[in-house]
Amino acid sequence: MPAIVLAVIGIIVFALGYRYYSKFIAERIYRLDPNFRTPAHEFRDGVDFVPTNKWVLWGHHFTSVAGAAPIVGPAVAVYWGWLPAFLWVVLGTVFAAGVHDFGTLVLSVRNKGQSIGTLAERIIGRRAKLLFLFIILILVLMVNAVFAWVISNLFVSFPASVLPVFIQIPLAIWIGYKVNKKGGNMLVPSIIALAVMYAAAVIAANVPALQIDIVSYFGGEEAAGPLGLGAVSWAFMIWIAILMIYVYIASILPVWKLLQPRDYINSHQLVVGLAILYLGLLFTWPAPEISAPATRGVSDVSWFPLLFITIACGAISGFHGLVSSGTTSKQLNKETDARFVGYFGAVGEGTLALITILAVTTFFATQSDFLSAYESYTIANADGLGHFIGGAGQLATGLGLPAGVAETIVAVIVVSFAATTLDTSVRLMRYIISELGQEYKAPALTKKHVATAMAVGASTALVLLPGDDRGFGSGGYLLWPLFGTSNQLLAGISLLLISIWLRRKGRNFLFTLVPMIFLLFMTLWAMTQQVLFQWSGLGDADAQILLFVLGAIILGFAIWILLEAIALFRREKPNTEPDND
Repeated sequence: MPAIVLAVIGIIVFALGYRYYSKFIAERIYRLDPNFRTPAHEFRDGVDFVPTNKWVLWGHHFTSVAGAAPIVGPAVAVYWGWLPAFLWVVLGTVFAAGVHDFGTLVLSVRNKGQSIGTLAERIIGRRAKLLFLFIILILVLMVNAVFAWVISNLFVSFPASVLPVFIQIPLAIWIGYKVNKKGGNMLVPSIIALAVMYAAAVIAANVPALQIDIVSYFGGEEAAGPLGLGAVSWAFMIWIAILMIYVYIASILPVWKLLQPRDYINSHQLVVGLAILYLGLLFTWPAPEISAPATRGVSDVSWFPLLFITIACGAISGFHGLVSSGTTSKQLNKETDARFVGYFGAVGEGTLALITILAVTTFFATQSDFLSAYESYTIANADGLGHFIGGAGQLATGLGLPAGVAETIVAVIVVSFAATTLDTSVRLMRYIISELGQEYKAPALTKKHVATAMAVGASTALVLLPGDDRGFGSGGYLLWPLFGTSNQLLAGISLLLISIWLRRKGRNFLFTLVPMIFLLFMTLWAMTQQVLFQWSGLGDADAQILLFVLGAIILGFAIWILLEAIALFRREKPNTEPDND
């Protein structure tokens, strides 16, 4: 089948979902009020609470949620064939992700910009809040480890991507200073910055001296470095150390200094990247054909229910609710902007997940080549991201870009989004540690630098966890299966909170309740399998123990929250609160 056919179908469904379904949700269910005073205005402090233009905020929100996860998940899930992945991405985006991301943003805005964890106390109770905060804390810790591993892996594999990624930092700081201190529009400077980044990518791809290849400094992949560790392990550790220093600084700066301008640059980068890939799909001749089977029977890991947690970001993701309620709600200028920022942000991520499916499934010349590359679920889990970069680079060459330049640009795009998610996640982890410090009367934890140091220190320790033959730096890889299940549990619980809130307002809550029931059923089933039986090939015994312990804790907390919420649902009557907040 020509891949362009699936692309057209998917984009049409996304467009109809935003045009009609999100409008219905905004007007009839969430009932947005253009005159509502948002937390960005009520608590404006110039650091976290900053009223922001909806396009700039969409750029921050979109790039914060569209990290590497909507690429890695679909690139792994095509192991079961392209059809299940395609249907879950398209339908999940329209009926689950958009409603969830939009809803958590509105819920937070209507409650003084509080995070989804804090809102659990008001909606369910204090015990539920603390349990929820601990689930979120574990999730963001895993996000930090997973994305630090992804970025380090890409820097090692594609050293030409390092220069353009790091050039973006001073450019973003310059834009933030120019716009916020001297006034002006962010559009033109961000486009200039993007042009500089891509020029650097082209130059670095063709000039080996500008490629920051740490592995070669140690003598190549087969060489042994100090302390008996291999060159690749040392490269991972060095990049992780550099990343953690960067995210420490980035997560404590006022959002206008780095976070907003860099994310705005990345929003343009994502649009440009998606345009390159979709245009490559359209203009490559002969037209790219999908080489993967539509469905595939396998003997190691069944797609049901694991598909729905393998593709988290790109269909629905609990981490999006953390971003919506943790940072985005504090920057929303008008409540009516929530539909564009929240729902359309989810649609944007769906388009990225869709092109990932198409890039991977057109990368291989024959179905036999695809089946050979996706021989097992474990292999798909380890190599899916590499297949995406190869497939995306192949599509980009259809527009005349040299193969080396195309792969470098794709790697830059993936790293940029992953870095955006990483420092947003560290900032969120700092918020959560501070909240827990307030709850447990530990004033030291409420201090910005103490909370940030704890977040960065724990994330560094986790990602450097050794395991399997990848050596140091493989902690993020080992945690990927658990990341998906805990992420989807968080999304289901967030939808539960929205449903209870809507019920109290006397509104129709079926549009959040139905996706909640589906998601929690699939996720609890998958997580129970994971905790009780473990998946094959996840690494050595130590890795199995880590996954078991973290998974059991999250599962236990989630079931506890659900039982409290169900009891609340049964004893509460609808419309118990005035419909004015």
